[in-house]
Amino acid sequence: MSGSVDAQEAQPSADTSSLATLIGQDELCIEVYRLVITQPRWGMAEIAQELRVGELKIRAALNKLAELSMLYQSEGTKNVVAVHPDVGLASYIHRREMEIHAQQMELASVRAAAAELAGTYAVQRAQLGNMGLERLEGVNEVRARLSGLARQATSELLALMPGGAQSQEALEASRPLDEESLKAGVSLRTLYLDSVRNDRATTEYAQWLSELGGEIRTAPSLPLRMLITDRSVALLPIDPEDTRAGAVVVEAPGVLAGLLALFELLWERATPFGTQRPNESDAPTPQELALLQLVSQGHTDEVASRKLGLSLRTTRRLMAAITTKLGARSRLEVGILAARAGWV
Repeated sequence: MSGSVDAQEAQPSADTSSLATLIGQDELCIEVYRLVITQPRWGMAEIAQELRVGELKIRAALNKLAELSMLYQSEGTKNVVAVHPDVGLASYIHRREMEIHAQQMELASVRAAAAELAGTYAVQRAQLGNMGLERLEGVNEVRARLSGLARQATSELLALMPGGAQSQEALEASRPLDEESLKAGVSLRTLYLDSVRNDRATTEYAQWLSELGGEIRTAPSLPLRMLITDRSVALLPIDPEDTRAGAVVVEAPGVLAGLLALFELLWERATPFGTQRPNESDAPTPQELALLQLVSQGHTDEVASRKLGLSLRTTRRLMAAITTKLGARSRLEVGILAARAGWV
């Protein structure tokens, strides 16, 4: 903020002190917002002097208020305009409602999945002992079973690998086992996130694996980590967001049929490594569409970046590109225009 500050024609009448709870108990933001309203000609230096804080803190408060759509920059100028709280906070309220709704849907989905797995477990345990479902505790036990399943494969290994680029150490450790499997005639098909295309170690590994006969494709987003051996055994995390929670080994035919269908659907839509997706200059990329979908579900930039395997800076750069393509001026307007364009 380097120019003067203009107030909107209708000054807000809401009790701004009550906004502290919504802004995370940040009283500085409230005081800055009040001064933008009551002192429309003040610049950042005057506000900083009045509140006796540094200009960097004032700038951070202004940025936070802008993210809440309580301020916006006047078109063609550097002036900041105060938005009526009833209007500006509508975006914040909508976003919070979307987050709560997404959490409720996630909980409902987890409950439904738990109920389904519990039913499968009960039936399989009664008929086939522990062959239907087996729980693995701890990272070391999961790693040992992963290695064992890979070595036992005789025809096919299918894998979903979310989480972004793999470490150099992890890729090097997997090479001997992958080479051994391919020499034994085992088909290897692996799905990574699109973001790994920018990682040198993963790119070199993908080229090496392709030369040996393995197949790698990438997708904008993947639902969870998964390994399926010979279409008869699958290993899944108990909690996709927490690898320390352990994993489950599934052999129930009904569950496997669904997991195989999911893999084939994702594989069909994915892009082979070494090729680029065709894209028109003004159309959203698959990665941008995946980001829009996550944002529309109420996820923050931090959560979206983790799910897409991207840095926070890259995620925000993608959102800026989306905003530019749509000609939007705020997050709320991005959602509206993206819906109108049929992107979400």
